[in-house]
Amino acid sequence: MAKDLIVVESPAKAKTINKYLGDRYVVKASLGHVRDLPRKRLAVDIENGFIPEYEVIKDKSKVITELKKLAKSAEKIYLAPDPDREGEAIAWHVAEEIKAPGDKIFRVLFNEITKRGVTEAMKSPGKIDMNKVDAQQARRVLDRLVGYQVSPLLGKKVKWGASAGRVQSVALRLVVEREREIQAFTPKEYWSIAAALSADSPPPFIAKILKSDGKKFEILTSAQAEEITAYLKEQAFIVSKVDKKEKKQYPVPPFTTSKLQQEAARKLRFSAKKTMLVAQQLYEGLEIGPEGAVGLITYMRTDSVRVSREAVDEARALITDKYGKNYLPEKPPVYASQKKAQEAHEAIRPTSVGREPDAVKDYLDRDQLALYRLIWNRFLASQMNPAILDMTGVDIQAGRYGFKANGSVVKFPGFRALYMEGRDEEKADKETEEGAESETSVNLPPLRVGDLLKLNELTPRQHFTQPPPKYTEASLVKELEEKGIGRPSTYATIMSTIVDREYVEKKSNAFSPTELGFIVTDLLVESFPDLFNVEFTAKMEDELDEIEEGRMQWVDTVREFYDPFEKSLISAQKGMRNVKREETPTDIECEKCGRKMVIKWGRNGRFLACPGYPECKNTRPLPGEGGEGENAGTQAKEPEATGEKCPKCGSPMVIKSGRFGKFMACSAYPQCKTTRPIPLGVSCPKCGGDLSERRTKGGKPFYGCSNYPKCDFASWDRPVPKECPECKSPYLVEKYSKKDGPYIACPNKDCGYKEEPAGEKTAAGEAGGK
Repeated sequence: MAKDLIVVESPAKAKTINKYLGDRYVVKASLGHVRDLPRKRLAVDIENGFIPEYEVIKDKSKVITELKKLAKSAEKIYLAPDPDREGEAIAWHVAEEIKAPGDKIFRVLFNEITKRGVTEAMKSPGKIDMNKVDAQQARRVLDRLVGYQVSPLLGKKVKWGASAGRVQSVALRLVVEREREIQAFTPKEYWSIAAALSADSPPPFIAKILKSDGKKFEILTSAQAEEITAYLKEQAFIVSKVDKKEKKQYPVPPFTTSKLQQEAARKLRFSAKKTMLVAQQLYEGLEIGPEGAVGLITYMRTDSVRVSREAVDEARALITDKYGKNYLPEKPPVYASQKKAQEAHEAIRPTSVGREPDAVKDYLDRDQLALYRLIWNRFLASQMNPAILDMTGVDIQAGRYGFKANGSVVKFPGFRALYMEGRDEEKADKETEEGAESETSVNLPPLRVGDLLKLNELTPRQHFTQPPPKYTEASLVKELEEKGIGRPSTYATIMSTIVDREYVEKKSNAFSPTELGFIVTDLLVESFPDLFNVEFTAKMEDELDEIEEGRMQWVDTVREFYDPFEKSLISAQKGMRNVKREETPTDIECEKCGRKMVIKWGRNGRFLACPGYPECKNTRPLPGEGGEGENAGTQAKEPEATGEKCPKCGSPMVIKSGRFGKFMACSAYPQCKTTRPIPLGVSCPKCGGDLSERRTKGGKPFYGCSNYPKCDFASWDRPVPKECPECKSPYLVEKYSKKDGPYIACPNKDCGYKEEPAGEKTAAGEAGGK
């Protein structure tokens, strides 16, 4: 009897699904996309309706051959990649390649990888949604048109390898513009005065000055603060108003993709990329003791807060059993999704709240457990009663000046017994500064109007207004979502791309643009003012949604975009500033010929060069910077110790940076000029030497053997010191796909082992050229 074929994306998901469905089905993994636009050319027929020219991805030929063979003998073919645009496109590409009759092909959507979720989905298969395919295709073509035509331009004018992306460059612009706001900010002095007071009953408390002659005012100078403090010491502090009220604090909805990324950044310090990587693992299935492989959370790419009735009922039963009836609302809370949310998906939730974090902790690694606990706690809390707080506000008059004290006591913790949403640091700082009502308990003594209070201490304090904060992962994700730039499934790739391209640096969890980031942003905004702006990018996202809903044709959207883009492109090719040729005069004398050196821009930033080139080829780093030149990078900062000794002179080896990246060098330079690449901790599979990162003449990284030229082993993929669990290869490699972003895989092509990536579902911009 012929077996039905099920095609999913990953081996992990295939393994879990196969366990649930048994021998009647053959479950195979496509390992992501099977077709894509070729890397070495534009591959979009602009003159004939923007038709994309797809080809089978180089290392997927074997996968396609196997799927074709299985499809011929299968009675039915179920295409079950992830339930989103990118998954729909994968299903369509697989169907196009296997060329099976249409009545044999079905589309299946697995919102959760559990026995119930899989068997229920298999009962109601559908057909490939071509509107979703068209929306994905439009995004892919738009990104290719921008990336493959603007990036080479940046390569010529700024730096080889510089890239632009339809969405990534707008995200970079946000970071750059915020940095310029910070740089332009002028702090202003102001003062606060706090009064430590006591009533007849404890506890003592703090009140802050707020009004003068009944109106809000500011204390701007030290002299003004001293004058007011001296006046207040002679005044009686009398209670003028007591306002008591009960406040309900409601739980937040279960996670959407963007909210999960924000909260994991705040509470777990996870990057968006790491959050999606771990969430993918939890979704696709992990071995949970006797239960075997099971998906622990629902699909993690969603903008919906909808929850199934079965999940709500299970949560309500657990709340009653674990916390008591007081914590259970009479009716389940109902949360409203965003206007554009795809309600076919659920929120991110545990597939069963019965799998409590402590019950599965022995089967998860630290990151998996931390993220699962966060998702589990938030979902269960979302189904609980609100917290009840007794709020007290007290106005106090002291002569001309009015003070305010706020107190709050948690009367009933409700959902707070389990979960409280984190806050962005800048929001928390602002609320503290403004004396906002605290979410923690702050007790005030019993007070009545007319009570005379004892003044224990007056504390004037100097402050300065603060610039807007730098973007963190959490706040940038929030900003992108609020402005409609990209989609939550693309945020991780956007942020990792602008870091990897060295447009921004991540310091203390905050993004700071590099000089390269400033330059690229300025050039793009000058040359493409209508393309790389927030409003236009958000409008394009709306139009992609319209295509998915069947209300627009994808070719019309691309044509509407391309006509003005082409005009700007032609103009930019002629008029964009050539940063490589720009020179800034200095008073620094060239030690070789005596001319005044100039500042130029190279592949590693600014450097000093002699204007007498080619007669004089002297270059050197700009003081205080790495840059280019004969000794580039050696003056930028104190070299990092390695703990190793120089094999020639015995001096300590240190890590330095040069035009081709970091390397190990003898600390006795220039007396000893020994250098060597930094080993990766992986032995060469060919000769047993050390593998290390090297660079081509063009600056592109590759990985080679320390015994070169005796050993010619080389790889474009970065080796990882970890044994393959399937074929026992002594190392794995870092790879990259446009669908999933970076991931780790076995270098043995016959093995196919792959550790699931963060799973970016669309390409967030293209690198130029190849």
